Amino acid sequence: MCSIQLGRREFITLIGGAAATWPLTARAQPQAMPVIGYVAEGTIKLVKSPAGVSKGLAEHGFVEGQNFRFEGREANFHPDLVPNLFRELVDQKVSVIIALTALQLRSAKAATQSIPIVFSIGIDPVESGFVASFNKPGGNITGISNLNVMLADKRFQMLHELIPSATKFAYLTDPGNVYLTGLQLPQVQAAADSLGLSVLNVYAHTRDELEGAFETAVRGGAGGMVIGTDAIFYAFSTQLVALADRYRLPAMYMDPSFVIAGGLISYSPDLLDITRLMGNYVGRILKGEKPADIPVQQSTRTKLMINLKTAAAMGITVPIPLLGRADEVIE
Repeated sequence: MCSIQLGRREFITLIGGAAATWPLTARAQPQAMPVIGYVAEGTIKLVKSPAGVSKGLAEHGFVEGQNFRFEGREANFHPDLVPNLFRELVDQKVSVIIALTALQLRSAKAATQSIPIVFSIGIDPVESGFVASFNKPGGNITGISNLNVMLADKRFQMLHELIPSATKFAYLTDPGNVYLTGLQLPQVQAAADSLGLSVLNVYAHTRDELEGAFETAVRGGAGGMVIGTDAIFYAFSTQLVALADRYRLPAMYMDPSFVIAGGLISYSPDLLDITRLMGNYVGRILKGEKPADIPVQQSTRTKLMINLKTAAAMGITVPIPLLGRADEVIE
């Protein structure tokens, strides 16, 4: 047996030549496609991917199916499943999580302190303990703060404008959400006092309690109902619209999806704009920015939507001034 001793230059030349013959996968392993996790409180069929997020991602060159994909989980109208669904996304090691309600953000925050989370919520994220400050969120969370909760009085006023003959309106909230109820009810009461109207507070924490809330409202003489911004009501959208129709009780909603599903009227933040901003933030994170350094943005754009078909079915004539302010009308 003979031995061959190679100098440093010969060794490097030999290795370099061998590397040229290695398979491409051995030389440069392609990075896995980023995965954006989210939870639909209804079903994936209804929310295939959060509206607007893809548009915001496109602003940074991300195209679904090409260089990122969504990974959705569905609560199927069972809010109690939401925490476990976020834990599933964390276990799958998704790249970024998006949270569309305070309930979702609370669940996502409890599930991970490392995976970036981008939120959109209608309550103060600093006061609620989600971020350290608007300018320097800190940790793994940033996102968009919207006006949803702070529109409670405007919703009450608009419903009165739509049903001027009514002297009492019901306000539906979740008694289990003490913080949110404490923010909404004073606004509604102040609006009612300024208009010389009465408020009937009705409550529901589960799907089975919704019908009782409508019965209480009708028996109490309410001429309409304003639906609170509690997270569980998003999950019960189909049932809420059906109950309003069955009891012929005009209802004001906090999300356009209710009106698209047959509800009467909604006044809300501009959700497409908000989710676009969320997508923009996700794109920045996928490009290397840290959530801790991306300031929380406040969105002030709003959207009024009216369903004239539902109004006609309830015998309601929409006042011209209110109709003129609508951003979208379903005829």
